[in-house]
Amino acid sequence: MTIVRLQRLCLFYLILAVLWVVLGELLVRWLSDNHTPVSLLPFSKGLLFVTFSTLLMYVLGRRHIDQVARQQQAQTVSQTRLRQAEAVFDCTQEGVLISDAQQRILHVNPAFSRITGYSLEEVLGQTPKLFASGKHDAEFYGQMWRDLQAKGRWSGEIWNRRKSGEVYSQLQNLRSISDENGQVTHYVAVFSDLSALKRSREELDYLAHYDHLVGLPNRLLFSERAKLDLERARTDKRSGALLLIDLDHFKDINESLGHSYGDSLLIAVSKRLGAFQNNGMTVARLGGDEFALLCESLNAGQAAALALRLLDSLAQPFQLGANELFITASIGIVLYPDDIEDVEQLMRNADSALFKAKGSGRSTYAFYTQELTSMAQQRVELSSALRQALEQNQLELHYQSIHDLSDERIVGFEALVRWRHPEQGLVSPARFIPIAEENGLISAIDLWVLARACRQMSSWVDSGLSLQFIAVNISSRLFSHGELDMLVSQILAESGLEPRYLELEVTESAVMQDPDAAMDQLARLRALGVRLAIDDFGTGHSSLLRLKRMNVHKLKIDQGFVRGLPGSREDAAITRSVIALAHNLDLRVVAEGIETPEQAEFLRDHGCDYGQGYGFARPQAPAKINWQATLNRAPQSNDA
Repeated sequence: MTIVRLQRLCLFYLILAVLWVVLGELLVRWLSDNHTPVSLLPFSKGLLFVTFSTLLMYVLGRRHIDQVARQQQAQTVSQTRLRQAEAVFDCTQEGVLISDAQQRILHVNPAFSRITGYSLEEVLGQTPKLFASGKHDAEFYGQMWRDLQAKGRWSGEIWNRRKSGEVYSQLQNLRSISDENGQVTHYVAVFSDLSALKRSREELDYLAHYDHLVGLPNRLLFSERAKLDLERARTDKRSGALLLIDLDHFKDINESLGHSYGDSLLIAVSKRLGAFQNNGMTVARLGGDEFALLCESLNAGQAAALALRLLDSLAQPFQLGANELFITASIGIVLYPDDIEDVEQLMRNADSALFKAKGSGRSTYAFYTQELTSMAQQRVELSSALRQALEQNQLELHYQSIHDLSDERIVGFEALVRWRHPEQGLVSPARFIPIAEENGLISAIDLWVLARACRQMSSWVDSGLSLQFIAVNISSRLFSHGELDMLVSQILAESGLEPRYLELEVTESAVMQDPDAAMDQLARLRALGVRLAIDDFGTGHSSLLRLKRMNVHKLKIDQGFVRGLPGSREDAAITRSVIALAHNLDLRVVAEGIETPEQAEFLRDHGCDYGQGYGFARPQAPAKINWQATLNRAPQSNDA
């Protein structure tokens, strides 16, 4: 009987009792009005009995109604909770498995099937041993069940196997369910798939510690490994070596052929360096074109031998698509632990050694010494002092004569900057020019030299000296300045020098940094009427097609080729080829670094137009120039 029917029945009894009382009262009054003699006692007793019986039935009915209502409400709440639990069970992203006390699987949720690959039908009645990965021993499972029995729960990371056979990591929570007597009736396992999280962590770790382009360890990971090995080397009282490798003139290739070729070259270099990696070695890319090789248990002799093998390997051509590229490298070597306190000092010393290798002509290696640390400190001091040199007129120009090789008469001069330091005296350009290039002062120095040289040449021309030109070196930084032609025009106007007397020397590598822009710049400079020369020809990467388009007046043969004349067959062949090439393009040729009469004679015999070098005269201040200088028959060493 439903609550509604019970409520209706009780209401009926209540109405019946009321009607009974009312009818009884009406009946008594009617009999009284008609003077009918009636004994009311039996009737009253019956009336009271019926009334109280009816009221009792109503009260008992209400109590039953309330009890049934509470039961139905409790049932409704329970059903609601069951529906909610079922919704959570079905919708949760964690896998859920329910088993009986004998670990036989009774039910799983959809997330379980999605994670493991097993459907409910495939696992029903099975035990969790079906998912064992084989990566845990019996002790692991024994401890898990001991915790579960003692505490009623267990949680931790566990490796299981999917239906596909893939082994993956889970974060699992187990609980036992007991009845009112404390007997275990069921087990519930809730687990999360950690494989995606682990992959994400591995990817983040890779991105943080490996170079994305070449796949080698980056500076961060390399520093961590260097720190560990530095500590081990100190504890084990053994030596190790750090080889810092920098590609020579990589910027020229990167900017002339494009960044894609530069990236391909870096990848190819990484593979070659990786071929030398053995146990106890770490090859890393620190950034740009700088690589490092950390070698455990390596002495000085072994480090030098390894550096030579690396240099020979990198000197072999790289085939990148249709292009065959050649590149060399410089290597700085530091032995540790010695006096190395930390990784930062180790890297600083390696930088100093690398700087020494580059200063020795590149394509070589150099070891770190304490002397290099002092030199680094001096570079910092010189950099600060150089800024003051421009303001305090500490720079001065020396001039080296350029001779017509046919009769050895002076036809022009090259202006060379010198720094007369108030405390250190005359500072070699080899020391301060690289510093000026690093700190950005080279452009200001170039303009100062250009203005001073033009004024000096104007003075010589006005005095009646028969000179054809004054040559001034233009750095790659100033040459890349988009308004160089306007600056030159302004300086010529201020000095009063005719443009035909000024010769600007631009290095081949400066032209190759941006060939198209360089061609436009050369064309604008030539339109001013100045002379143009390509300095250090043969040491860069220019092509004959670009050489034809450069539209310059002269080529300067680098002293590296002149030094071996006339004995070196290779230098002689290159020199003859450059002279012939230049003349076929209607260009004049200047050979620099001439020190002996034999060199001058060889060049003259093969048609070289001009020459300069210590064999004729050293650079001098204007007041000390020997205008009657001829070839010095006593050869001098080239130590400028």
